[in-house]
Amino acid sequence: MSIKILNQKSGPTISKYIYGHFAEHLGRCIYEGLYVGADSSIPNVNGMRTDVVEALKNIKIPVLRWPGGCFADEYHWKDGIGAKENRKKMINTHWGGVVENNHFGTHEFFELVKQLECEAYVNGNVGSGTVQEMSEWVEYITMAGVSPMADWRRENGREEPWDMKFFGVGNENWGCGGNMRPEYYADLYRRYQTYVRQYGDKKIYKVAGGANVDDYHWTDVLMKNAHWLMDGLSLHYYVHPQGWEKKGSALDFDEAEWFATCQKADHMDELITRHSTIMDQYDPEKRVGIIVDEWGTWFSAEPGTNPGFLYQQNTIRDAMVAAITLNIFHKHAERVHMANIAQTVNVLQAMILTDGDKMIKTPSYHVFDLYKEHQDAERVDLYGKAPETVTYTASKKDGVLHLSICNFAVSGSEELSFEMESTIKAVKSARFITADKMNQHNDFDTPEEITIQNFQDFATAEENLTVTVPAMSVITLAIQL
Repeated sequence: MSIKILNQKSGPTISKYIYGHFAEHLGRCIYEGLYVGADSSIPNVNGMRTDVVEALKNIKIPVLRWPGGCFADEYHWKDGIGAKENRKKMINTHWGGVVENNHFGTHEFFELVKQLECEAYVNGNVGSGTVQEMSEWVEYITMAGVSPMADWRRENGREEPWDMKFFGVGNENWGCGGNMRPEYYADLYRRYQTYVRQYGDKKIYKVAGGANVDDYHWTDVLMKNAHWLMDGLSLHYYVHPQGWEKKGSALDFDEAEWFATCQKADHMDELITRHSTIMDQYDPEKRVGIIVDEWGTWFSAEPGTNPGFLYQQNTIRDAMVAAITLNIFHKHAERVHMANIAQTVNVLQAMILTDGDKMIKTPSYHVFDLYKEHQDAERVDLYGKAPETVTYTASKKDGVLHLSICNFAVSGSEELSFEMESTIKAVKSARFITADKMNQHNDFDTPEEITIQNFQDFATAEENLTVTVPAMSVITLAIQL
């Protein structure tokens, strides 16, 4: 059966913020991963690793979430400003019990955002912080005029305010952010967000702390009691092939775990559908976005590493999860306004791994590279039946249709036939990643075991496109219509 591509029909815009990232004070994500300090022998600009910044810019990183995660609700921003030698040290109780020296704080984060040329998503502290503390942080960051916090910012070397597009009012307040009931958090959200003031004409997009996985009651309570005061509602979902307690290995797994991982990634579709259905009761215009600001694979930490650092390798299996999930986000583009994969460097489903001055790009990074042209493009709907192991998505922008296909079968290829609504003028580019083994990955000895290659196994004839999709592969074709 041919798959029909409705390229002449108008669809919703796939927000570029769906391709967002997340950097928490956790393990080696910030320190060693993104930030090495200005005195480091590793090439850097104002302390930010040059190689990592350039790699992230290449995939058009649109937004970065910071400082957590669970860390956000024990983070007190005033400890992270001023002269570094005077900043308070603290114990990172959530992640490894290590000393946090607060050398990476507000000024450093906005320096990183400037270098990345992306938007800032700051997560405030509701769990252990005060309304005044949150209010003053927003004032410190965004106030242009005369005020105590704006003047303090100037004393610390920053004359002009920064742009902060997104602000999260708490994180996982059902768990590490306070073990709250939804009714209690809804009232706290209403109170705290009141003091997230808008200084000037740049609106701050306010994100309420949303549900853990399938806690639909939480979504209902938050929407019922506060939907008109929020712009977005978060959702967190991680893929654990062996469940939360055991999680499973990132490298040592069999076919059963491979397929369990892919099936659990596909569960994101049901979660978004059901949460969105609840939200529709209170917000039928879909003004409030679902913000999936933590998602990805979460396996057991690599043997020999601090288990609290959540360092895991990243195989072609992780690439399958990335493609499956991004395709689902595209499907729900009307409601999903942003997503942030966890986490950017050296933690969970990372884009990049570092070891001293060495850096490698993971298979997940390459999926984000293959998909980057979908950012802010118009979704194109497809109709037809495909094999169970195949998932796909399409978008159009500037006269070019990008078609991305994932085949998560572990063997064999699938021949797919696509029919356009207009004549194909040319295939401008075709690129893909694939692997020979289920656990194939890049490491510091072989950094390009999996890398993007040109793809040639396709044919066109007028409105028709035939693609032979290898097992364990992700492909993107750019089609001129």
